Amino acid sequence: MDTINVIYVEPGKTARTIEMKDELSEMQKLVGGLIEEYMPFEDDVAIICNDEGKMNGMPLNRAITGEDGQLMDIIAGPFFIAYAPVESEKFLSMPKDLEEKYTAKFRQPEQFFRTTAGIKAVKYEPETGPERRQEAR
Repeated sequence: MDTINVIYVEPGKTARTIEMKDELSEMQKLVGGLIEEYMPFEDDVAIICNDEGKMNGMPLNRAITGEDGQLMDIIAGPFFIAYAPVESEKFLSMPKDLEEKYTAKFRQPEQFFRTTAGIKAVKYEPETGPERRQEAR
């Protein structure tokens, strides 16, 4: 069975590289439903997200911004990023340089706020350390 390395991005969590089975059922499991391929960047990478994430009320996850920093979209629910060169018929493992670039881009979770100038995304550090877990008890 083939596996690929992708960047997995969950709402409220730090982005990380995972190894996944190269199967539709595995992809659907990771995003929590039907998959949609979204290619907003110039690099040969695809965001694979839940096709109905926003309609189903999944938590907002990360902002997609253009080269100018303008907000283009917000992905709802978990998603992963895979290498998707035009000549390939399937998703591939992320090359090291693109893995580093997109892990850095999506590393921190974001919160979203409506302002008079539009919606703003603000990055934050997730509270996942052992000291935080003990405080919650």
